[in-house]
Amino acid sequence: MNKSSIINRAKKTLSTEIKELKILSKTFNNNFYKTVILLSKIRGRVIVTGVGKSAHIGNKISATLASTGTPSYLIHATEASHGDLGGIKKNDCILAISNSGETSELKNIISYSKRFDIPMVSISSNSKSTLYKNSTIGIVYKKPIEACPHNLAPTSSTTLQLVIGDCIAMALLELKGFKSSQFKNFHPGGNLGKDLQKVHEIMHVGATLPLAKESDKMTKTLITMTKKSFGCVGVINNKKKLIGIITDGDLRRNMNDNLFNLKAADLMTTKPTSGGKDMLVGEVLNIMNNKKITSLFICEKSKPIGIIHIHDLLRLSS
Repeated sequence: MNKSSIINRAKKTLSTEIKELKILSKTFNNNFYKTVILLSKIRGRVIVTGVGKSAHIGNKISATLASTGTPSYLIHATEASHGDLGGIKKNDCILAISNSGETSELKNIISYSKRFDIPMVSISSNSKSTLYKNSTIGIVYKKPIEACPHNLAPTSSTTLQLVIGDCIAMALLELKGFKSSQFKNFHPGGNLGKDLQKVHEIMHVGATLPLAKESDKMTKTLITMTKKSFGCVGVINNKKKLIGIITDGDLRRNMNDNLFNLKAADLMTTKPTSGGKDMLVGEVLNIMNNKKITSLFICEKSKPIGIIHIHDLLRLSS
């Protein structure tokens, strides 16, 4: 194959899978709704199972469920027949995935769910299959045309299974009111974990804060700004509430012979943007980007208790 043929093959694969995905919306019907409600009430775990490519997809679905507030793990259908059935408990629910719904390796896990009255949800493309007929609830998608040129290798079908799993997980997330702060507990590592740190964990506090009283002369204010090295100084009133901010830019714009005769209140920008101590690092970074600022005061009842500099956030992602 030459370069053109390879690129055309990729485009055709993409086009085929997109076409099949567009039909998937019909799958989100009453059975999908019942599935989400059932899984939301399970007191145990969602045991995802499958064979071959469906098992690989199931592993990802299980991981997504577990990381978004629905305890879950994968039991490979073949291993289930060799002892892993013992990992399925009375309060669990089985989520079985099979394109054809006739995967022979699922026989024992289907039988186990019947014997011990464990609810089973299935995802397949065949409403006449053994799997569907023996499921508590069955989600059925239209059998797709595989992106494989021979219409054999699981491609479009596994994409549909993956998307259905994501849709279940996201519906459960919202139904349970799962918060980003909870998400952090399951993702303490990597950039995602860093973005989900709370501001109070990394902010500068105490004597490091660059603060000036509104009545302070600019001579004193400049010394404070220089010593603290944040490129700004917060201006507070007699109640110690933040009422303004003076930045390096403000100094440059007002640099003249009269500068040192001014008070902090004369030069400050009023109503400065501020944040709360329980804000996530990702939220703070978004505010700074949108406001085009390099420092953000963290306040509690309008009183500054900390400050974050853009460099603090950049160090987290390095």
